[in-house]
Amino acid sequence: MSDIRTPGFYACPCQTCKIKNNGSGNLKILITGVCGFVGSRLALALRRLIDNVEIWGIDNLLRPGSEMNRTSAVAEGVRFFHGDLRLRSDLEGLPACEWVIDAAANPSVLAGVDGRSSARQVAEHNLSGTLNLLEYCREHGSGLVLISTNRVYSVRDLAGLPVRDCGSSFALDDAQSLPPGVSPRGLTEQFPVRQPVSLYGATKLASEIMAIEYGATFGFPVWVDRCGVLAGAGQFGTAEQGIFSYWVHAHAARLRLRYIGFGARGLQVRDAFHPDDLALLIAQQIRRDPPPEPIYNVGGGPANAMSLAQLTAWCDHRFTPHEPQADDRARPFDAPWIVMDSARARAEFGWEPTVTLPSILDEIAAHAAMNPGWLARCGAV
Repeated sequence: MSDIRTPGFYACPCQTCKIKNNGSGNLKILITGVCGFVGSRLALALRRLIDNVEIWGIDNLLRPGSEMNRTSAVAEGVRFFHGDLRLRSDLEGLPACEWVIDAAANPSVLAGVDGRSSARQVAEHNLSGTLNLLEYCREHGSGLVLISTNRVYSVRDLAGLPVRDCGSSFALDDAQSLPPGVSPRGLTEQFPVRQPVSLYGATKLASEIMAIEYGATFGFPVWVDRCGVLAGAGQFGTAEQGIFSYWVHAHAARLRLRYIGFGARGLQVRDAFHPDDLALLIAQQIRRDPPPEPIYNVGGGPANAMSLAQLTAWCDHRFTPHEPQADDRARPFDAPWIVMDSARARAEFGWEPTVTLPSILDEIAAHAAMNPGWLARCGAV
């Protein structure tokens, strides 16, 4: 990614930036979950993108592998606090920051039903933590960028999307009747959010609602970015979250891979984009007043979309052939085709992904070659 900077941040004419200039000369940004994949990459990218910025971060270091990101983030100048958002008192030692980027969550769509976490833990991590953070924003007048997910969208509507078999992937069959908010370009912000959406999706949707309500009630700016699959080197990928990273690492290590459900041929499609591209959008958002509807779908779109079968073919060519096992059991909350339509972000910010999917996969594969045993180190296997 090119080193696009944001000179003269405080010269921005919008009222938000004027309000946030406290005379310190530096913009302070707090990133929660700063030792996770997304939080750590945003921290480093925003340091490159914004002049005179101080990045503060908080993380509970709960996930295996997060300590590695803490070391690298601190080395790059991120000011780190060890704390847990579920504990309101852990936020009391943090400085007053002009903006908060909430990248902390249990991000698995199977959270609460996978045997690794309880439903109560998911709610505490993903919703109670956000509520404590909103109180921090209220007290300090901080703006909030909430990193949300496409998993706020209806499981039934996603699973019921009409698709056609293209041999190596599914494609949306727009010759049939489609629900509102979807086209071959992907899901828009108007796609249904009716329940069920999974425990994970429900906590993120509730966090969105509370964030917007807090911002409107107490007068601080809020942005909500509903992200597709974020992917890149150093991700703690699993089969339920971070699938591109997980698949490349598992294939390189010749671990067992499975095509689950939908005919067990790996035809399910997802799009991917890089955290550096998300940082480009956030760097613009925090310079503006958010609109009344501050929700944006952000993802790689059709150009950065791929099925598991196509990803396997890419890995076969990059490494050596490694055939996944077929498992025709249905997996909870799975969907045949999820691609994000970022048309609103493109229209209002001129934003679109700059990192191609082949470049993302090359980055992950290079990381896999340099870090054998990565999935075991980060607790994915």
